Amino acid sequence: MPGLFIDVKVADEAAKDTEIAKKLVEVCAVDIFAQNDDGSLRVVEENLDECVLCDLCVDAAPKGTVEVVKLYES
Repeated sequence: MPGLFIDVKVADEAAKDTEIAKKLVEVCAVDIFAQNDDGSLRVVEENLDECVLCDLCVDAAPKGTVEVVKLYES
């Protein structure tokens, strides 16, 4: 379930890659990302609306694998 204002979509291949997951956890200032015990990525849904739209996650991941969706825009 997305946040009220923001949703973050991560491609499966990026979410399963432990190095990409680690990088996303490190760059996000508002803890939208966390790593599971197996190193894969999970989105911390209760933190989604804390997103400041900095695009650090988009820049840190391979092109097209992370998308920040503004739910308040058409």
